[in-house]
Amino acid sequence: MIEKVVLASPRGFCAGVVRAIDIVKIALEVFPKPVYVRKEIVHNRHVVEELRSEGAVFVDSLEDVPEGKTVVFSAHGVSPAVRLEAENRKLHVIDATCPLVTKVHLEAARYVQKGYKVLLIGHTGHDEVIGTMGVSETSIFLVTCIEDVERLILRPDEEVAYITQTTLSLFDTEEIIRALKEKFPLIEGPPSADICYATQNRQLAVRDLAVISDLILVVGSKNSSNSNRLVEEALKRNIPSYLIDDHSDVCPEWFDGVKTVGVTSGASAPDSLVADLVNWLSRDGAEVEELIVQKENVEFALPQELEVAHLA
Repeated sequence: MIEKVVLASPRGFCAGVVRAIDIVKIALEVFPKPVYVRKEIVHNRHVVEELRSEGAVFVDSLEDVPEGKTVVFSAHGVSPAVRLEAENRKLHVIDATCPLVTKVHLEAARYVQKGYKVLLIGHTGHDEVIGTMGVSETSIFLVTCIEDVERLILRPDEEVAYITQTTLSLFDTEEIIRALKEKFPLIEGPPSADICYATQNRQLAVRDLAVISDLILVVGSKNSSNSNRLVEEALKRNIPSYLIDDHSDVCPEWFDGVKTVGVTSGASAPDSLVADLVNWLSRDGAEVEELIVQKENVEFALPQELEVAHLA
């Protein structure tokens, strides 16, 4: 029987997700509908469904957006080719790209302009990686694991730099960077780490949560990279862990012999889903407490046109 539920803090929405969701909501208020959103604004099914119910139209391609209409780019960013397509089709673009993803794009462009070969550490097919790779079709190469490092063949005189997807595992990324530095002693990297503050903080919180938990539940959607990394952090510490969209995904058999359940959520998961889960877990009287590992007070400004329109 569950005796205690421990909530990791920080958890849930990061500043980039809050900004992206606010951008869509304000756009729906101030611009003629429909407002289109290219891809999922953030990787969470519940967030997308809520915004869809408020009038947002989600599309996979700009071809699905009528000429001249308003389109929001998701928090994961887009390639320069997508921006050019939007310009050619005279779309009114509102950019919800997370500023930390924009930082990675700018780093990539700077290295490419200097003639470097750029090694992007990330996951194949992720929206953020697709956007970053699009900065250059010839100079950016994806590295997903240590084995990819071993397979890299570059000229001895080649200038090389690395950048990373913002939502990776701290541990796995450190290992890959170490391998890159061993293979390319002169490799350059960004002046500050690309993995975002929220990803780092949530992973560190799970590490502490694993010390006192028999089981960890991570609230987040299956296509959320940072949510999957939280599950991996718990499993690395031999603590059973499951990724769930909401409490309806929970299987009762998971709790056999479990007294303390740790709970956290990915950076794109609404805290209301966590609250529902905690209420369900504590329905028989389990104690609920919070494990505070780090305080967060990061905020990102809205695009200027929305800031002005919202205040008007």
